[in-house]
Amino acid sequence: MSSSPFADRTFAAVIFDNDGTLVDSSGSVERSWVRWAQEHDVDPRTLAGHHGMPAAAIIDSVAPHLDATTALARIDELELADVEGIVALPGVLDAIEALAAQGGRYAVATSAHRELAQVRLATAGIDAPEAFVTVDDVERGKPAPDPFLLAAQRLGVDPTDCLVCEDAPSGIAAARAAGCAVLAVTTTTEPDDLGDADLVVDSLADVSFEVVDGRVRVTPVAG
Repeated sequence: MSSSPFADRTFAAVIFDNDGTLVDSSGSVERSWVRWAQEHDVDPRTLAGHHGMPAAAIIDSVAPHLDATTALARIDELELADVEGIVALPGVLDAIEALAAQGGRYAVATSAHRELAQVRLATAGIDAPEAFVTVDDVERGKPAPDPFLLAAQRLGVDPTDCLVCEDAPSGIAAARAAGCAVLAVTTTTEPDDLGDADLVVDSLADVSFEVVDGRVRVTPVAG
């Protein structure tokens, strides 16, 4: 990768999605949702295509006949109990360390509930960010822009001056609706399905983050 659409641009802040962008929780997610589906007589195949959406929205999509409160409480219980294999994805710890060390502004905006997001970040060895937005904080989750708009507000920056790092089409749609630039990683989604992003890379290991005059610059890593 020799060039980037961000070559002549810097950002006031970076907003990271969590699952699939910062942490690899795919094993836990799959095990928990398959078990949930089996317990509720839901075909697990109907879960495909819902990555990045809030759990309540997934349940409403695949099993609208269930009691939403009870069904949501059960998937929360299953996911919180399963932290096996949760690790930071390639390049993540270096990115966070670079931003933190140089005074770069960053946040996390996730479709997960706060307790689950905190558990996964801690399990992966990632420190809590300056601003942290979960599905508990917004009326509408991704693909609505609310999580990214609130993250920018909590950072005190304009959302149009933010770079969002995402791995899911629903997150990219949310970032676009918020007016943010988007860097997508292919950790959970095929590149062809991430076409609305400004730049698509395999992982955050393919870019470097540096802070120049208080603003974040993103540069492709030669290789």
